[in-house]
Amino acid sequence: MQLYNTLTRRKDEFVTNEPGKVKMYTCGPTVYHYAHIGNLRSYIMEDVLEKYFRYSGYDVTRVMNITDVGHLSSDADTGEDKMLKGARREKKTVMEIAKFYTDAFFADCEKLNIKTPDVVAPATTCIDEFIKVIEVLIEKGYAYEAGGNIYFDTSKLEQYYVFNDFREEDLEVGVREGVEEDGNKRNKADFVLWFTKSKFDDQELKWDSPWGVGYPGWHIECSCISMKHLGDTLDIHCGGIDNAFPHHTNEIAQSEAYIGHKWCNYWFHVHHLNTNSGKMSKSSGEFLTVSLLESKGYNPLVYRLFCLQSHYRKSLVFSYENLDNAVAAYNKIVARIASLLKAEQGEIDKAAFDSLKAGFCAALDNDLNTSLSVTAVYDVLKADTTPATKIALINDFDYVLGLDLVKAAQAALDAESAQNTSDDPFVQEIEAKIAERADAKKNKDYARADAIRAELLEKGVVLVDTKEGTTYKIEK
Repeated sequence: MQLYNTLTRRKDEFVTNEPGKVKMYTCGPTVYHYAHIGNLRSYIMEDVLEKYFRYSGYDVTRVMNITDVGHLSSDADTGEDKMLKGARREKKTVMEIAKFYTDAFFADCEKLNIKTPDVVAPATTCIDEFIKVIEVLIEKGYAYEAGGNIYFDTSKLEQYYVFNDFREEDLEVGVREGVEEDGNKRNKADFVLWFTKSKFDDQELKWDSPWGVGYPGWHIECSCISMKHLGDTLDIHCGGIDNAFPHHTNEIAQSEAYIGHKWCNYWFHVHHLNTNSGKMSKSSGEFLTVSLLESKGYNPLVYRLFCLQSHYRKSLVFSYENLDNAVAAYNKIVARIASLLKAEQGEIDKAAFDSLKAGFCAALDNDLNTSLSVTAVYDVLKADTTPATKIALINDFDYVLGLDLVKAAQAALDAESAQNTSDDPFVQEIEAKIAERADAKKNKDYARADAIRAELLEKGVVLVDTKEGTTYKIEK
């Protein structure tokens, strides 16, 4: 498998530290509000990656944090904690906010067929680990106290900007315009490991530490949670591309300073979901959530297909027109599968199965090309092989794609069956005419077959001929 590695800026062959096992870390949500569908694009693509590892035979352990403290409204360690901001907005405690939006996040994930990671660790459950690592960084000379806070000293590193070869003077303080410089820092790029009571006195969550009562910075969370559950070597770390700097850059700095060797081999970053007006966010335009899409009549799995139709390293533009195109594609696939389910199944053709599966795997082995993996589904539907082979392949692929294609097709058939029960005289007449027409075609009496089609059409019944047989729909 070849994956684009943000660290090396090229596609690398994926090789794990321990044969057959993948240690995978993914940055989780800051649970101060609902996740918008742009956030969820990253989790969908990470889910496909994890499932493809498992599909390929790897034993995967995936860990994800929940940020319920320490994530400030500015990446330059300024502004208020996002959790406190959410609590003020809704007049609840921080922990009430965290519980509500954590549950909401996983409810959205369930609707999108995103598997819950093996370990989910809220930051507030790992305070002792944060303090331990910070103490070691101070002892090693990588961290210092200033103005009541503990900072990581980036000047101690041979290379800080690991994802791009920046010069410090080419960067603004933090990553956003209009950010005031923190006068406590020795270097512009230094970042906070621990805040004490000298800053943000209205912070609700605080803990005792060797440096006074306070709370952790955002960046230290992921390093410590990963090392606690996955050890001091990590195969792959995932997240949105906006986390590459400064969050993931800071994770690497503090982790490798602490353990004394390389920490993570592969970095997998998913690019933005944009609207026509720019990057999607919670603060601008319509707040696009899974629940909003559902309220407009969209199946969440159609949004998943929408994401899979594009490569994870390309920015994707969301519009309802584009989503409607995904609806049409999803419904077309499901209808074709429903026809297969109604047909005589036959035997599974192993040679055809293996050949078509090879195409699916080749797509995902090439930097997780989900667009081509969806094309592989169409290749199955068009293939000259038995319905049993096609259904087996689609079920096999759907372990990774997570689109519930066969399940949706069966549900459509069940709904059709409930609507058109066999004791309905009209349905009995239609089915008898279809059988009569099939006999006429078998006897090459095409005039009679055409007459039956025309007769049914006058009654509002449209016949649909497929390779798997004839179906019908009733036009109102």
